[in-house]
Amino acid sequence: METKLGFTKMNISEFRTYISQLRIARTILTIQQHHTYIPSYIHFKGNNHFELQRGMKNTHINQNGLADIGQHFSIFPDGEILTGRSLEKSPACIYGNNANSICIENVGYFDKGHDEMTDAQKEAVIVVTAALCEKFNFTPDTNKIVYHHWFNLATGKRNNGSGNNKSCPGTNFFDGNKVEDCEKNFIPLVKKAIEKEEEIISVIRYAYVTASTLNIRIGAGTRYALATDRSAALFGAILRVYQEKDGWYKISSSASHWVSVKYTKEVRRAIVNTDDLNIRSGIGTKFPIVAKLMKGQEVFVYEEKSGWVKIDLEQKWVNKKYISE
Repeated sequence: METKLGFTKMNISEFRTYISQLRIARTILTIQQHHTYIPSYIHFKGNNHFELQRGMKNTHINQNGLADIGQHFSIFPDGEILTGRSLEKSPACIYGNNANSICIENVGYFDKGHDEMTDAQKEAVIVVTAALCEKFNFTPDTNKIVYHHWFNLATGKRNNGSGNNKSCPGTNFFDGNKVEDCEKNFIPLVKKAIEKEEEIISVIRYAYVTASTLNIRIGAGTRYALATDRSAALFGAILRVYQEKDGWYKISSSASHWVSVKYTKEVRRAIVNTDDLNIRSGIGTKFPIVAKLMKGQEVFVYEEKSGWVKIDLEQKWVNKKYISE
């Protein structure tokens, strides 16, 4: 592993160890796949990983007005992986669909007739995705692993590429960017690369952080020291709760990591049970549609009122009968 310019570069073996040991408070529901378009293979010289990553960060901050580089990881043509944005922060990669996601940018232009992905990069994309599935304990499918191409650029609605969509991650990304291409050509490879069976983890509830930052301690109380192997949880992050004790939540299944309950509020996890579910800006059909969800997508319920549920800290509401908890 090598660290430079604020990023860490690693190979796939190192990445597996890195991600397995990393403590992440934020709940992850989806892994996004993208291609960079620029930079592409013509810009990669074999030893300029850090410079290209810094260039992308500069573009995202100084040209696009983002607070940081948009992606969490970049995977290069030689199979090397670079870190980007903190995993405690949502990515800035798919409009309206960044909450509870991890963003992978695959360096190259993978539309047909352009860059042909190397075997080393293919292996890294598969292994990184599989390792993330292992880390967050979910079975890969096309609700958990998503392509940018499946979302409308203007509205963020998932339309599976039916209109106003980027080609990203490329029309030749593992032989196609459609949902059926992913199901046929990518998901099976990720499943095969998963090294351990999905764990059954006893999450007793979910809660989001209401403070700007929330300290994580090594025991249930302020007399305990701050955890040194992870960052504080950030406002809005949805935490997994494994135990409650004396006004404190245990938020790790494998370590004694605790947060104060008074700086959180409970949310409930739910699945959309109908196709093309309207998200409205208020309670009732008199409010405008601001986005849509597809069957099988997961949401968190923040509030319930008059047969409607709020699914975001913003004013985003859906009819309760179209979700299953």
